Formats: sequence, C-alpha cells, structure tokens
Amino acid sequence: LESSLLIQPWTSVRFGESTFLAKVCFRDTGYILLISDLSSVWYENADAEAVGQRSKELNKRLTVHVSSFLNRLCNLMCPLLAGQPDAATTFSCHRSSSGLSLHVKSELSGLPFYWDFHCCPAPVEMVSRHLVRPLIQMNLALQCQVQELTSLLLQKDAEIEDYRESGATLSRDRLRTEPFQKEMFLQNFMAEVRSGAS
Repeated sequence: LESSLLIQPWTSVRFGESTFLAKVCFRDTGYILLISDLSSVWYENADAEAVGQRSKELNKRLTVHVSSFLNRLCNLMCPLLAGQPDAATTFSCHRSSSGLSLHVKSELSGLPFYWDFHCCPAPVEMVSRHLVRPLIQMNLALQCQVQELTSLLLQKDAEIEDYRESGATLSRDRLRTEPFQKEMFLQNFMAEVRSGAS
C-alpha cells in the first residue's frame, strides 16, 4: 500500500477553516492516508480487519462486506481530493496532541454512513520518503531548468544584439524586448517567493 501511495500526487483539500495536503490509496485489503498542514504530518494505515471492526462500531444498521465498505470510502475520498466532493457528504477534522481525526458523514443504500480516520503523527522516514525527498528533488530540477532558461535568454540577447549591430531592424516594433537582467529577475523571484510563504 505505501509503495502505491508514493506515486499518488499530493492535493490540496479544505476542512472547515483549515487547508491540508493529502493523498490516499485504497485497496480491498485496506487503505493508507497521509495528510499534512505543512507543520505536521499524520497518517493512518488500516487493514481490512481494522476497517471491518470500526465500520461495525460506527454503522450498526449497515451490513456490508469490508471490500464494499472500502470501495464506498474510496468513492467519497477520491472525488474530494480531485476537487469534486459529493454534495451529500460532509467532512470535518479535529486536531489533538495525539493526532488528527477526520470525520466523514454520508449515506449508503439510503442509510446514514459514518467513518472516522484516526491519524497519528507520521514517522520521520515516512515524512522524508513522501514529502521531503520529492520536494528537494523537484527543487533541484527547477533550479536546473531556471539555469538553462537563464543561459538561453542571455544567448538570445547576445544574438539579437549582434543582429542590431549588423544593421537589422524589427519589422514590428511591438516585438522589441528589453535585455534580460538576471540579477533583477532573481531578486523579483525571491521577493515573490517570500510574499507567497507569508
């Protein structure tokens, strides 16, 4: 399950006034949920036995096979993470010192359907594998792209200047551009990053 979770994208989701990043993977054998507010990371890894036990405690009037129950949970969570939540379903969360609880209220076969995800703090290795390492790898890849694009822009400016010195003129003045200022670009970029972080 966790190896399958690795390839799932993080998506932004809102519960009440709080925004989280989350990803989830469901199988007939259980599920794994990872959720973060970028200050803490929580997870729950529940097997079929745990799901079956909790479903009986929360839904005494429902008699559903565990695989069907997991399928229903998947059909509620996946649209939510895709930005298309079910209008008939409500989600709420509660943070405590011991973890994070995510409460789901919906319907199944005309009966009330309840579920609680009980998430505890994720271990450091899991946080590193799913959040820190991918972010660092993406940051390094973006830095390489910025360097390549900066180099290309400077080459283009040199090429344009060479044309100008040879007497070439633009047929359409609106195409004229100012030479690329690398230092100014980086200063503006960092200012935007800092304002976005705050």
